[in-house]
Amino acid sequence: MKVAVIGAGAWGTALSVLLATKGVPVYLWARRREFAEELRAYRENRTYLPGVALPALVWPTSEAEEALEGADLALVALPSRAVREILSAFPKAPLYVSATKGLYLSSGSGGSSRVLKRMSQVIQEATGVDQVLALSGPNHAEEVARFLPTASVVAGEERAARWVQAVLSSPTFRVYTSQDLPGVELGGALKNVLALAAGMVDGLRLGDNAKAALLTRGLREMIRFGTALGGREATFYGLAGLGDLLATGYSLHSRNRGAGERLVRGASLKELMEGRQVVEGLFTVQALVEWARAGGVELPIFEAVYRVAYEGEEPLRALSQLMAREPKAE
Repeated sequence: MKVAVIGAGAWGTALSVLLATKGVPVYLWARRREFAEELRAYRENRTYLPGVALPALVWPTSEAEEALEGADLALVALPSRAVREILSAFPKAPLYVSATKGLYLSSGSGGSSRVLKRMSQVIQEATGVDQVLALSGPNHAEEVARFLPTASVVAGEERAARWVQAVLSSPTFRVYTSQDLPGVELGGALKNVLALAAGMVDGLRLGDNAKAALLTRGLREMIRFGTALGGREATFYGLAGLGDLLATGYSLHSRNRGAGERLVRGASLKELMEGRQVVEGLFTVQALVEWARAGGVELPIFEAVYRVAYEGEEPLRALSQLMAREPKAE
């Protein structure tokens, strides 16, 4: 067996380490040749995952043909905004698993409408393959690569999902399967926006009550939106929904939570979007709110995050508007 991991950030590196320790040869693709050479020279990703040694079975490369040739599986761990561009120019793999958590807003037919797409759909269009799965769950790369225990979900066609489950499962990485591909992907993408909101609460020092209330109501908003787009409600209470939301909303490892905190403490949107680590929640909330506004969909918490991040609204004003909404039954 050979696995290609496309994307040499923290998550792609952690997945490579996980697989290699199981005896699976991994070709870890990096976009820049100099970075691939650095990974080979130091046997460590000093930029994105310092302190974690790369096992001998991990081979970093910047050559797409070398990474994909003979690969049984391609794990896509790229920033969401780069997935289409990169994979369109790549050789094809028999099976793809998206490990990218984001949404993409594209023009519809004729350019007259905007279509919100999940990463599996973007990968499918870019590669022309019939089948794409998704991996999601409370999986901080820093912990997975150091073999701290966690669980995840691989979603898609049952037979393929069971095969990927066997490939990825380890004593510290328990993998479940799901046939709810939309729900698993939407949960992974939407929780990043709620993590931004959680970070804003932390940055403003509003307390644990406020954060718990915000994440709980945010989960309801996630479910309402996610089920409307084809996800199953139960999925959002599982690892790819609530589980990932808890990890991302509370952890110091979470770049989305950290970005929300930095934003309300004075960091600019440009600074956060151009940083070394991609803050997927910022791109997801932009796509989501633009789509929701065009379709008249009400998403109060996601909308508030967007106004603070993109329109410069004062965070406390956005909070006041949320608190002043018409009272209703839970």
